[in-house]
Amino acid sequence: MPNFNWNDSINLISKLSIKKSWNGIQVLSSFYLSRWLNRPIQWGYPVSISFEPTTSCNLRCPECPSGLRAFSRPIGMLEKNFFTRTIDEIHQELIYLIFYFQGEPYLNPDFLEMVKYASDKGIYTATSTNAHYLTDEAAKKTIESGLDRLIISIDGTTQDVYKQYRIGGNIDKVLEGAKNIVKWKKALNSKTPFVFFQFLVVKHNEHQIEEIKKIAKEIGVDEVRFKTAQVYDYQTDPNNLIPSIDKYSRYKKNLDGSYSAKNKLANRCWKMQHANVITWDGLVVPCCFDKDATHQLGNLKLQSFKEVWKNENYKQFRSELMKSRKNIDICANCSEGVSVWQE
Repeated sequence: MPNFNWNDSINLISKLSIKKSWNGIQVLSSFYLSRWLNRPIQWGYPVSISFEPTTSCNLRCPECPSGLRAFSRPIGMLEKNFFTRTIDEIHQELIYLIFYFQGEPYLNPDFLEMVKYASDKGIYTATSTNAHYLTDEAAKKTIESGLDRLIISIDGTTQDVYKQYRIGGNIDKVLEGAKNIVKWKKALNSKTPFVFFQFLVVKHNEHQIEEIKKIAKEIGVDEVRFKTAQVYDYQTDPNNLIPSIDKYSRYKKNLDGSYSAKNKLANRCWKMQHANVITWDGLVVPCCFDKDATHQLGNLKLQSFKEVWKNENYKQFRSELMKSRKNIDICANCSEGVSVWQE
């Protein structure tokens, strides 16, 4: 069964206001009404948004466009002025803000200042990091920024296993970064951020599942979550990543040795209803599976966020999704319902 952390949940609830709650009710109601009427209806504005601090990364993970340096879109850094202007427009409806899409957030020199800006606006803030830049100083500033959730990606307990996926990474730096965060949480008597190890389960590290739990407990992180890996060419799995433990796989093995996705791709999507992603240069895309921003629904350099949310591009995409989601390329690898296990 998934763990339930009361401190983290109470912290998230504390971010609610009457306006945010009413917006959330509208979003949820329109989701179920859309299913009942079998046509797209969108009330309210997103309750959760992902903002991309940068597309740059220090690692070269084999199933990551940033790691592979395989983007067709430009590499760059989110500008603080653009970020604050967008947050000023939507903070009254927004509950949850994820500082991550592609890249390593801590490479953006203004990252923690932007976290503090959003936190001061009463928004629950979260990020995901490979933890190579969580120096003692950066850890202290992270606590002081008001960050609510810190996801540390750690896909192995030994260097020889860790480096097979996190190419160019150093497991000792990751563990040191986690220890720095825990140390400063205690020193500053802070309940935030809620810290968890995210372990991407692949074939070469699945034997270390129990070991990562022990390490997390020794360091004092709050939780361990095991995530299923997205494999682009999952039918043949050329990098031999799909694990043998079925519950940690997004794919099922067929009789001929090939793989197929477990998700049946019903013609609905909760994420499309309540969330979206903003790239570092202001493009609005449906979700985190559109890594190369091929489905651009708007540009915040040309329109306001609320204009984009209601524009014709969005209406058309929502309509297409409810008619035939399986024909939308970014949905093919969706982890809906099978993505994360908490232990």
